[in-house]
Amino acid sequence: MQRKLAAVLALDVVGYSRLMGSDEEVTLQRMKLLFSDVIRPAVKERQGRIVKLMGDGLLAEFPSVVESVKCAIEIQQSVAGRDEDTAEDQRIILRMGVNLGDIILEGSDIYGDGVNLAARLEAAARPGGICIADSTHQAVRDKLPHSFEDGGEIELKNISRPVQVWHWHADHSDSPPVRSSPPEPKVPGIGKSSLAVLPLENMSSNEELTYLADGLTEDLITLLARLPGFLVIARNSSFAYKGTSPDIRQVGRELGVSYVVEGSLRPVGKNVRVTIQLIEAETGNHLWANKFDRPADEFDEMQDEITLGIASRLEPELAKAEVKRIKKRGESSVDAWGYYNQAAGLLSLKGWHRSTFVEANELLRKAIELDPEFALAQAYLSLIMALGHMFGLSPEGQDDRALAIKMAEQAMSMDNVDSTVLGFTGCALSDVGLVERGSIILQRAIDADPSNPQAWVALGTAMLRSGKARKGVEYLQHGMRISPHDNRLSFWGTSLAYAMFRLRDFDGALAEINLACKRDEGNYMARVVLALILVSQERVSEAQQAIDEALRLRQDLRCTDVQALIGRRGVQLLMDAQLLN
Repeated sequence: MQRKLAAVLALDVVGYSRLMGSDEEVTLQRMKLLFSDVIRPAVKERQGRIVKLMGDGLLAEFPSVVESVKCAIEIQQSVAGRDEDTAEDQRIILRMGVNLGDIILEGSDIYGDGVNLAARLEAAARPGGICIADSTHQAVRDKLPHSFEDGGEIELKNISRPVQVWHWHADHSDSPPVRSSPPEPKVPGIGKSSLAVLPLENMSSNEELTYLADGLTEDLITLLARLPGFLVIARNSSFAYKGTSPDIRQVGRELGVSYVVEGSLRPVGKNVRVTIQLIEAETGNHLWANKFDRPADEFDEMQDEITLGIASRLEPELAKAEVKRIKKRGESSVDAWGYYNQAAGLLSLKGWHRSTFVEANELLRKAIELDPEFALAQAYLSLIMALGHMFGLSPEGQDDRALAIKMAEQAMSMDNVDSTVLGFTGCALSDVGLVERGSIILQRAIDADPSNPQAWVALGTAMLRSGKARKGVEYLQHGMRISPHDNRLSFWGTSLAYAMFRLRDFDGALAEINLACKRDEGNYMARVVLALILVSQERVSEAQQAIDEALRLRQDLRCTDVQALIGRRGVQLLMDAQLLN
């Protein structure tokens, strides 16, 4: 067994399965040309060796780490300018990971931790970008005219400890690199609202719980960092408070944050109890608290489930707190992110009514007026307008379909990588009838972030519109499983119930729609789907009660307002039963 130090480059194609599914022959031909014209020559020029091809990617080794990173950057630059005449959703986009480490040679193949870490770094890279570990960055940072952005410490699958990573992208500025540091204290409300997750405290003498507490803290930081509108302080800054009992107001001042999450673990009988609190940093007031109990002998296996449960319950509480905080500050101090956060909280906190759609529309337009390059606000506005068009909730005289398409395209021209932007715009385009294009964009959102529940649910609804109800149910259920306490579950469950109805799973559909009604007492659409299911089973009097409740919630409800949800046949069933005009 021969060992040596080498630089390993791992490369793969983003969304390869989607490209192959779209046009297998064309994709294969374009991949062959890319390999022969760009990748193979670049590796050879930099004295590298292609170890193996893996369908949608490859593995290469280099004797020089500097040459390996040069090779990766040259390939990405070539690819970025190669597909300009190709439709955006058909472009081949690569991501790469480069690692300097010890490898094992066996014949022509390579193995070992150095190879494993390169593969994990590749998975962490942004589409069109390169991700390297800190050791690699230290080796190349003074030898290349390119700068890398500090990505902080992250957890990588099957890697035992957090890894400091650095990112480079084809459109990245080559200004001198700057290592990230704790944010300067700032006036609340300027830019994104900020949040710190303090290390969870082990309230027992069991040292194993300390490791569990640290793991849960790191997972929470990672998950909460994905919330649009919130800046989450990096692990290094948060863990500086480990083992202390700081004054939360002081933490807020030192880290410049609006909110602090803290908590503890302790044994309770045969269970482990996790307690979590959300605290307003400026006042020290507790905004929300909850506890989660799990069997001690299953805690390791259930850690992901617990983290998701905590994060999904924290998200709506943060939305509520932020709306209250913004209103308390007054209109004159609200910035673009403040308007966005208010709009994002409206529909989940007040329900789907014409007044909330109008208000959300106005808030998002104020955000865009303050920051015309705010892609996320434009993407969310496109979704609001698409939903308004679908369900007859548009402001009077506004052509929401045309505006939704325009705003979606503008958002993607500014940011076609962020999963949340792609999730909103893909859903908007699908909702206004551009189902095929919307589905492609939603798949890109999932490729960028497989844990984006909104994108999964929207893609499931798009599958339903395409006549693929079984696939739609699968995607809808997966999205709801990712975020089991999401404040949108009632609306998502309404779509899932209708998909089950289409598959003639009447018992499953009835169970799901009853749950959707319980989850949100103001969801009139759930009552319409409930009536449809009941009518199909000839339970007309019960269906009438469901429609009466829907009309109580929305007095101007018409057939045209529900056709987008239940289709023409569904509307006809309700009309034949004389339940809806």
